[in-house]
Amino acid sequence: MARDRRLPFLRRGDQDDGPGDRDGQRIASAMEELRHRSKATLHDRLHRVRTAFGLAVQAGLAAGLAYLISHRLLKNPQPVFAPISAVGTLAASVGQRFRRTVELIVGVAVGVLVGDALIYFVGTGAWQLALVVTSAILLSIFAGASVAIVIQAAATAVLIVTLSPSTENLEFPRFIDAFLGGGIALLVTAILLPLNPLRVINRAARPALDLLADQLDACADAVRDRDREAAQRALFRLRENKEELAALSEAIEGAKETSTLSPARWHRRGELTHYAEAAEPIDRAMRNSGTLIRRAVTMIEDAEPVPEPMPDAIGHLAESVRLLRQEFAAGQEPEEARERSLRAVSEAGRAYAEGVGFSGSVVIAQVRTTASDLLVASGIEQEEANRLVRQAFGENRQGEPAARNPAAHPPTAPPVG
Repeated sequence: MARDRRLPFLRRGDQDDGPGDRDGQRIASAMEELRHRSKATLHDRLHRVRTAFGLAVQAGLAAGLAYLISHRLLKNPQPVFAPISAVGTLAASVGQRFRRTVELIVGVAVGVLVGDALIYFVGTGAWQLALVVTSAILLSIFAGASVAIVIQAAATAVLIVTLSPSTENLEFPRFIDAFLGGGIALLVTAILLPLNPLRVINRAARPALDLLADQLDACADAVRDRDREAAQRALFRLRENKEELAALSEAIEGAKETSTLSPARWHRRGELTHYAEAAEPIDRAMRNSGTLIRRAVTMIEDAEPVPEPMPDAIGHLAESVRLLRQEFAAGQEPEEARERSLRAVSEAGRAYAEGVGFSGSVVIAQVRTTASDLLVASGIEQEEANRLVRQAFGENRQGEPAARNPAAHPPTAPPVG
């Protein structure tokens, strides 16, 4: 009879009962989670590549043009700083390229001034390099310069000191190169190769909105199954949203810049309004959803009643977020997203009427507040959004629920928000 050479916990996993079977299930679950995480990581990396592709092409074109013009037209024998300046401008925070270009030029001016002056008096060498860099940094800080200018001044001073012995009159072409590189970067982004601002925003918005929708869905399932660990995982994941929100905010600023600089994109200005006004309420929806999930964890821990409509309400919120992204991307009025937000509030009203505990009442309140945030993100004024939420919840004019099952478990706190 052949010997089973598998690991012990896998051999025990073939049995129908006993602790070995539970070991096998746990290992299988962990392996499945690892495979899912690996796929998600690959998907995220490919998404980042697609998002950065346009910027990479712009940077390559700007660097090549800057080198060509500096070398051929300006007769610069070492056209190093022009492409560096072009790439530095494009690599700056999107939406701040005008500012970045000015900072590059000012930083180069300071570096050239300090480097040229000190080389004239003390010559070149290791200690002279240290002195030049220190002086450039201190002078920049004394003048109240930004961090970018300080770094640029120090880097330029290093180039001046290290390259001056082999290249005469280096300071003049370097200074001109700063203007040239920054100007070409702006020319590429505005005229030669302007990106589609809506496409940029859509790609940046997807990770943030998908993160919110996925964790709300996970919370809905966890509440339905009373799975505290699953709800806690959703909470931890949602808290890791700074990168997604920062990318969305930066993309919005970059889209505004593109629609301002590029004549070919001027007609997109009106379409950018939705996203520009939605950034803040989406951020609030993230924070309020975090509170919702945190209280859902406590609700499960305390074994509070979970009315059947409660997880449905949370699930409708998740779907509202997805619809908002889809309708924004298509340039449509987000009617379906609004309807789904109000349906979430309606289900929350039913859950409240059936009876909830303290943490459950907070979950209901956060459903209302998050739905209001999503309505505002869709383009509705805050006051109107609050009115629609109260109406969908079933409140009367005094703010009390219109009807409640008297036999249900009484709520221990009123819904707010």
